[in-house]
Amino acid sequence: MTAADESGPLERTWRDVTPPAARRMLAAATAAFAERGYHATTTRDIAARAGMSPAAVYIHYRSKEELLFHISRIGHAASLDLLTSVTGEDPVERMSAAVAAFASWHAEHHTTARVVQYELGALTPDHLAEVGALRRRIEATVRGMLEDGVATGAFEVPDVRGATLAVLSLCVDVARWYRPGGRRTPAAVGALHADLVRRMLGA
Repeated sequence: MTAADESGPLERTWRDVTPPAARRMLAAATAAFAERGYHATTTRDIAARAGMSPAAVYIHYRSKEELLFHISRIGHAASLDLLTSVTGEDPVERMSAAVAAFASWHAEHHTTARVVQYELGALTPDHLAEVGALRRRIEATVRGMLEDGVATGAFEVPDVRGATLAVLSLCVDVARWYRPGGRRTPAAVGALHADLVRRMLGA
C-alpha cells in the first residue's frame, strides 16, 4: 500500500498540519506504518516516501514515535468529532447515523485508521495517556447514545458497556479488512453496519 492508495482521504486528514513538508511527512509515515508496521518502518523509509532526505524528518518531528503520536492523536480527534457531530431526538436514528459515519470513516480512511487503531502499543506512556483520553471520550459518546435508547425503550440491551464495545469493535475492524475497489463503497459499508447494529440492539 502506498500513500497514493488513499491520497484523497490522507490529504483531507492532514490538511490542518503545517508547514506542507510536515504534512507530507505525516502522510508518508501513515502509509509506511500501515504497510510495514511501526517497528519495521525506519525514518529513512518515511523520508523516501515523502520525497525528502532522512534528515528532514527531524526538522519537523523529534522521533519516529512522535510521528506516530501525531497520526494517532489527529485520527482519534477526527473520529470523536465525527461522532459528536451526530445529533437528533430519535435514539435509533442517531445511533444509525453514528455507526454509518464511523464505519464508513474507517473504510474511507482505512490506511490512517489501521495505524490509529493497531499501533497504540508503540506510543510512549505520556502519548498513550493523551490518546487514551480521546478513546475514552469516543467510548463515552457511543455509550451515551446507547443509554438514551435504553432509557426510552428503543433498545433492548442488558449490558450497555459490553454493547458499546461491540458496536465500536464492529466499526473499527473495518480498517483491518477494507480494500478500495471492492464491491462495497465506504458508504455501503456504513449502511450495512448501521443495519447490523440496529438488529443487534433490538431496535
